[in-house]
Amino acid sequence: MFNHESLTKKQADARRLKDSKDMFRGCLLGGAVADAKGYDVLEGGKTLISDNTQMAAFTSDGLIWADQRAKRKGVYAYIPCLFYSYQKWYYTQTGNLADKNYDFILTGEILEYDELFARRGKGVTSLNALGESIQNKYGSLTNRINNSKGCGCVMRVAPIGLYFTSKPEMAYKIGCESAALTHGHSDAIISAGYLAHVIALLAGGYSLDDSILLSLSKVREDELESPDCIELIAKAIKLSKDTKTASREAIESLGEGYIAPEAIAIATYISLKYREDFKGAVQAAVDFNGNNDSIAPIVGNIIGTMIGSLEVPAKWILELELADLVIHGSDLLVYKVVEYGLDCRATLAKTIAYCHRERSERERSVAIHSKSNRRKQCRIMTSKI
Repeated sequence: MFNHESLTKKQADARRLKDSKDMFRGCLLGGAVADAKGYDVLEGGKTLISDNTQMAAFTSDGLIWADQRAKRKGVYAYIPCLFYSYQKWYYTQTGNLADKNYDFILTGEILEYDELFARRGKGVTSLNALGESIQNKYGSLTNRINNSKGCGCVMRVAPIGLYFTSKPEMAYKIGCESAALTHGHSDAIISAGYLAHVIALLAGGYSLDDSILLSLSKVREDELESPDCIELIAKAIKLSKDTKTASREAIESLGEGYIAPEAIAIATYISLKYREDFKGAVQAAVDFNGNNDSIAPIVGNIIGTMIGSLEVPAKWILELELADLVIHGSDLLVYKVVEYGLDCRATLAKTIAYCHRERSERERSVAIHSKSNRRKQCRIMTSKI
């Protein structure tokens, strides 16, 4: 018997899945291609990503790990899983484990991507903090690991906003706590929470203006307090409405972007000023005299979420190193977040098949010896989390 109500629900679920995939891919691909433009290194016909996109990938890995763990054990452990995923990143960058007892982290699909073992960018604060985090002890809101205001904790949090699309409060909370793993100053911690909150609201259907104003209100309410964040974000909003001040002058009046409050303020200004002009926004982020390769991915995340993946320049995606990993990570997040029916499983199968095909093509050009050694090492480890 024809069930109109059931069919309508399935159609609605499929539409929701399609829209979410577009936003999620737009956010992470937007951040990655903008990061590559800011990093500005071309190798083998590909624009290379920096440590910003690397760490965003490990953030996705940590969230998916936490989700899978919860299904086995019934308890969500977002921060421990994010910490150990960042320890995976530490391993890829140094070739060492911060603690010999962390050997259980040497497992998982993400470590099969050899490009992630390339040292990109500085990331000194994060590397030092992770290297000092031994015996399962790490930075937190109550145990500050250092006094860094650096923006390195901000560029990696977009996946957190996506994962908690339906719970912006949790996006803010986990964004802050994830930042505290490596950066101890309240300015850095709150800046990360702000971006995660903005992304969650955008992905949830809020306008850019509302997402920014609501996130600024959230920052104002935070008992940790960050007067610099509040002042600079408010200034960015005001400048975005000023038609007399040139964009570059306005951007540089907000700072250079090396510390977190300046980075989010500049990204806020550019996102408001350029809105749906993705290319123009990225160009503005890479053209000013400052921390271009950190501002660009934040701008890419924000505008990419707004416009969706189909509006991110296709040429930039095709040229992007590890575009398949970014797509794969965003789709895995979608399927953790969005409830879908049987009618959507074919789409999932196609997505996975596409990612595997893309990876197979890419892997043919990778040195077989180094890859097989890493895979062998990864397979003999089992997760203890």
